[in-house]
Amino acid sequence: MRYRLSAFVATAAALLTSAAVISAPPAAAQTNLINNGGFETGTLSGWSCSTLDSVATSPVHSGSDALAGAASSSDDAQCSQTVTVQPSSAYTLTGWVQGNYVFIGDSGTGSSDTDTWTPSATSWQQLSTSFSTGASTTSVTIYVHGWYAEGTYNADDLSLTGPGGGGGSPPGAPTGLKVTGTTSSSASLSWTAPSGTVTGYNIYKNGTRTATASGTSTTITGLTASTTYTFTVSATNSAGEGPQSSSVQATTSGTTGGGGGLPAHLLEGYWQDFTNGAMPLTLAQVPTSYNLIAVAFGSATGTPGQVAFSLDPTLSSDLGGYTQQQFINDIKTLNARGQKVILSIGGANGTISVSDSASASEFASSVNSLIQQYGFNGVDIDLENGVSPTFMAQALNQLSSDDPGLIITLAPQTVDMQSTGGDYFQLALDIKSILTMVNDQYYNSGTMNGCDGNVYAEATENFMTALTCIELNGGLSPSQVGLGLPASPSAAGSGYTSPSVVNSALDCLAAGTSCGSFKPPSTYPSIRGAMTWSINWDASNGYNFANTVAPHLSTLP
Repeated sequence: MRYRLSAFVATAAALLTSAAVISAPPAAAQTNLINNGGFETGTLSGWSCSTLDSVATSPVHSGSDALAGAASSSDDAQCSQTVTVQPSSAYTLTGWVQGNYVFIGDSGTGSSDTDTWTPSATSWQQLSTSFSTGASTTSVTIYVHGWYAEGTYNADDLSLTGPGGGGGSPPGAPTGLKVTGTTSSSASLSWTAPSGTVTGYNIYKNGTRTATASGTSTTITGLTASTTYTFTVSATNSAGEGPQSSSVQATTSGTTGGGGGLPAHLLEGYWQDFTNGAMPLTLAQVPTSYNLIAVAFGSATGTPGQVAFSLDPTLSSDLGGYTQQQFINDIKTLNARGQKVILSIGGANGTISVSDSASASEFASSVNSLIQQYGFNGVDIDLENGVSPTFMAQALNQLSSDDPGLIITLAPQTVDMQSTGGDYFQLALDIKSILTMVNDQYYNSGTMNGCDGNVYAEATENFMTALTCIELNGGLSPSQVGLGLPASPSAAGSGYTSPSVVNSALDCLAAGTSCGSFKPPSTYPSIRGAMTWSINWDASNGYNFANTVAPHLSTLP
C-alpha cells in the first residue's frame, strides 16, 4: 500500500531512535550472507528489482559499482533478495546509502520485521538494523528502496551478518595472500583459495572493497607512488561473502629515482678506493651478488659544496697499475651485468659542507660532472659530519631533475635516525619521491632506542628490527629501507652480526617470521634489502656476507 510521504515521516521518525545510523562497517571476520551485496558483478544478479533500478559506476561507496534507484511518483525503486538463514538466530543488516528517504529492511523474519531509513543523506551514510528469526524461519527477504517522487538514490555494500542457513554457506577466508609485484601505480596480489565453493573474490584496500576477481590473483591499479597500502581478500559464493584473509602491505615505487633498474630486494656494498688491510679489488672483481656498488669516497675541495674524485694511487699500485680508464670500463662492465655503480660522498673523514644555496648548486654541479665523466648511476650520501636537510635536498633535487633515473641512497649513523626530528631523517623524508634506499649503519653505535621505547644492544636481531621500525613508523616506505651491517668483525669497531641473523631480521620485517623478542607492529613485504661495509672486507672473509644474504633476498615476498 502506498502512503503519503508526510504521514509516513511522522510515524517513521520514531524508528530512528532504535535503528541507529552508524559510521563503522561490521567486523571483517563476520560473514556476509547477501549475494552481490556490493553490485560488483556490474549487474543486479541475485536481486529482484524494479525496472527503475540499475547498476552505476558513479557514485560508489567502494569498488567499481553501486545500485542506482530512480524512484518515481508510482514506484519506490525497490531491490530485494531472499536469503537462507537459521531459525531462532540473530542477524544484522547494514548498507551504505545516499539520497532522500532511503530505506533498508527485512521481512518474513518470523518475528518482528525491522527497517531503518535516512531522510537526507547528501554523502554516503551507513544504515543498520537487527532482527531475530522465528523458531521455524529458514529464509528472510531483505530490501533497499527509495521513496515515491524523491528522485534517484544510491546503495552499496549491503551486508547481512549472522549464521548461514542450511541451504549452503559462504566460503572460508583465503590464505597465503602475498604481494607478487609493484610499480609506481599498481600492486599485484595472489592468494590460495579456501575450501568449499567459490565463485569470486572481493579485494579490500585499506579496509574498503576496491575490486573483484574471478581467480586467485589480480593487479590493483590507480595507486599513488611511494605509498604503502594494506590489502585483504574475501571469497564469495551464492550464499554470501566469507571472512577476509590476513592482511599484507604493498608499497609502490617512486615516480622518479627509487630504483634505477634495481630489483625489488637488493644487496648494496661499498667498494674501497683506498687500502686499509681489506682485500684490494678492481670494480670488475665485485661479484654479481652485489646489485648496487657504492664507490667510497668522493671528497671535498677548497670550494664549499664541491666534490672531487680520483683513484687512490696506493690502491692503483696494489692492483698492478689500475688506471682511471680501466675503472671507467669496469663501470660499463658492471652495468652490462645488471649491476649499478654510484659515488658515495663523505665517509668518516669526509667534511663536505652543503649549507646554503650556493654550496648546494656547487654540490649538484660537481657531482653531475663526475657522473658524466665516470659513468656513475647515482650518488650515496654518507656525510658523518652532519647534513643540512634543506640545502642537501635542494642539491639532490637538482641532480634528479638533470637525470630522473638517478639512484640516490643515504647511509646515516644510527643516532641520526632515532627520530623524524633528526637532520638525516628530515632529509630522507624531504627527498622521499626521488629516494632509492636508506641504509642505517647498525654498527659502531652501542645501544640504541627501538620504536617501542626499549633499549637494544647492537649485533642483535632486535636491534635491527626495532630500529628499522622507527624509520617505517616515521614515514619512509619499506621499499626505501635497508639494513646496514659490517661484512666481517674487522670491518667495524663494533656491531658485527652474523649474516644468518641479518636474514632472520629481514624475515621478521618482511613476513613476521623468525623474530626475536621484539616483533614489529606490522609486516613489510617490500623491505628493500641490506647494505654492507664493505665489499673488500667481505672478500677478505670469503664473501660470507654476500653468499649468505644475497640468495636469501630472493626468498622475500
